Amino acid sequence: MFNPLGGLGDLQKLQEQAQKMQQALQQEQVMVEKNGVRVILRGDQAIISIEVDGVEEPRIADAINEAIKKTQELAARKLIEISTQNP
Repeated sequence: MFNPLGGLGDLQKLQEQAQKMQQALQQEQVMVEKNGVRVILRGDQAIISIEVDGVEEPRIADAINEAIKKTQELAARKLIEISTQNP
């Protein structure tokens, strides 16, 4: 007999793994310097700082972080749409 709730254990395990990955990525940092611009961001794509010619630009970092958050929310919605269309 088919158990429609049988995949919930796998889903919970995947969610736990995703949370662990997110926590690990938050501990990592990447720095790129190019053409007078320096960007420091975490492994989870959150921008820590942006400097242009040695001047920190927090407004730019805030705007980009907001844009990244919106694209991540969009991706999550699309994933939910796809997963509910394919039982």
